[in-house]
Amino acid sequence: MDGKHKEPGPASEKKVGKAVRGLVPIAIASCAALAIGGAVDVVHQHQKSGKKERSATAAAKNDETGPRFVVGVRTKGTALVVRDVRTGHDVGLPVAAPQGQRFQRVAAAGERSYIVATGAGKQVTFQRLELKKDGSPEALEALPEATVTGVSTAWSDLAVGPKGEQIAYVTYQRGGGSKVDVVSAKGGGHKAWTSAIPARVGNLSWAGTTLSFVYTPVKKAAGKTVHQVRTLDTNAAAGDLKVSEPVLKLPAGSTTAVLSRDGASVLSAVFQNGQVTMQAYAAATGRPAKVLWTRKAPGTPSRLDLDHSGEHLLAAGSDGPLFGSGPQSVPGEDLLDAAW
Repeated sequence: MDGKHKEPGPASEKKVGKAVRGLVPIAIASCAALAIGGAVDVVHQHQKSGKKERSATAAAKNDETGPRFVVGVRTKGTALVVRDVRTGHDVGLPVAAPQGQRFQRVAAAGERSYIVATGAGKQVTFQRLELKKDGSPEALEALPEATVTGVSTAWSDLAVGPKGEQIAYVTYQRGGGSKVDVVSAKGGGHKAWTSAIPARVGNLSWAGTTLSFVYTPVKKAAGKTVHQVRTLDTNAAAGDLKVSEPVLKLPAGSTTAVLSRDGASVLSAVFQNGQVTMQAYAAATGRPAKVLWTRKAPGTPSRLDLDHSGEHLLAAGSDGPLFGSGPQSVPGEDLLDAAW
């Protein structure tokens, strides 16, 4: 956490994690709309696979086979709602929060499966929500072996590992220090990394056992806010968050990013001149690799999320509707957080 970073451009041979899979969200006050981004489909310039990149048209068509439902946390944390991506309408009845608690964050944990973080006082607990084929929600299943001690705030964040078992959650301490906990949904494993430096740790995402996040110090550098993508090997010993590795500093107009499931790319939304460009960067070098799509938008996305397959992006913003490679948008002005 020394402020070092890789600028998007210079070459470096540093590998990022033992990549397999991952995902993400980031805390936001509200979302004016949840925009559906089509297939991520990043075939990186530095890979030697011989696979051809799919065109934007193919990606848009693949959007039709993407997630059908979005699960959202109501702004006050009192309930979960399921929303149909195609119609924008709610499916079934809202799921009420446990008595005396408030839902905080939600993340995908498999096909029609989600993990929900619930806060009360200085403890965060987790529940699993399953959807039926028609999208209607099943009853919440408590995960009593998975608990985190700490205060959940507007900056807290949640991500679930590729197998739906490893849960990463960020809490904050008085003075702005942060703590990243990684717990097992089935119990038997719990690690934590802390930082006393006041900073926001958000946009959590997984690639195998590598956890990525966007690190934003409260103290500005040369009068500018710095957003730095870093990775943490969760197989390593728990301790200080400074053991995480810098990957790249996000360019101007970008505050949010996720790591692709194979760990080879950083996917970031860059806002400039009234439009958002979804840009992929090679994680090993920090160099731009591919533009996934570009759309007009009123502001910078405050959150990016990959579905459980890692093939579809969900972009959300508090300033108005944002669009991905497909035309669909889902109303989200009443949601604190959402996942698909």
